[in-house]
Amino acid sequence: MRNLAAIIVFLLLLVSCNSNEIYNQYQPIENYKWSSENKIQFLINNTDTISSKNVFINIRNNNKYSFSSIYLIGNIEFPSGIKVIDTLEYEMTNAEGKWLGTGFTEIKENKLYYKENVVFNEKGDYNFTIQQVTRSINDVEGKNPLQGITDVGLSIEKE
Repeated sequence: MRNLAAIIVFLLLLVSCNSNEIYNQYQPIENYKWSSENKIQFLINNTDTISSKNVFINIRNNNKYSFSSIYLIGNIEFPSGIKVIDTLEYEMTNAEGKWLGTGFTEIKENKLYYKENVVFNEKGDYNFTIQQVTRSINDVEGKNPLQGITDVGLSIEKE
């Protein structure tokens, strides 16, 4: 019986570990209200200028999030000062309105591709910034603050 329990624990640990993950951090959103002025920043030191990587934006939301998608501005500043800025749209629900994220409670986690198969060819600090710019139809100013976002994260995995 002890051997079976040890094997189960070992298998769970093996399955839960992602050996390709090289970075994974979250920042909580105060009161679950993400202001468009609140740019979420992640500073990452890169020493690997050869390996391909996938970069993900991770969004945790609760049931107070009232949109079927989310609009973001992603900004990467390279060590040399070069900036790459992207306007991004991600679906948060399917056509029936069911959350696409994972999770058993009211908090859903969405792992969203930001950059695929990218090589960071400069050594040094990369500054990633994520800003929400979600708005309703005919809403010029945007939804501010955006309710129901609990955490914003960034993860990087080797290919």
